[in-house]
Amino acid sequence: MKTSSRLVTTVIAIACIAVGLLCAQDAKVDVTGEWVLMVMSVGGTGTPTVTFKQDGENLTGHYSSELIGEADLKGTVKGQAIEFIVSADVQGTKFDLKYTGTVEGKEMKGKVSSGDFGDGTFTGKRKGQP
Repeated sequence: MKTSSRLVTTVIAIACIAVGLLCAQDAKVDVTGEWVLMVMSVGGTGTPTVTFKQDGENLTGHYSSELIGEADLKGTVKGQAIEFIVSADVQGTKFDLKYTGTVEGKEMKGKVSSGDFGDGTFTGKRKGQP
């Protein structure tokens, strides 16, 4: 009786581990594509367009906004956490915009920091999503 009870417990434990691994694989985030952000900061609001290319946890891409213009970006995606930096040059003043947040399906949200120029928040949606 003890042997069959241990066997059942072992089978249940293995099943739980297998389900957990399958769920973890489904939870992988892929942000590749075009996103429209809504940035709110002390300096005002903006709606930059960001195009991401994801390779594993690494991000590269392009950032386009009326305020900053065109710039490249680099970052990471680890689980649902996203972080990327846009190195900008506005009228000869160089600075970095650091975005940190989370991705949930076809949306993302978080904080943006621009050093001496202040901080803010952002939300984003994949382009073409309602």
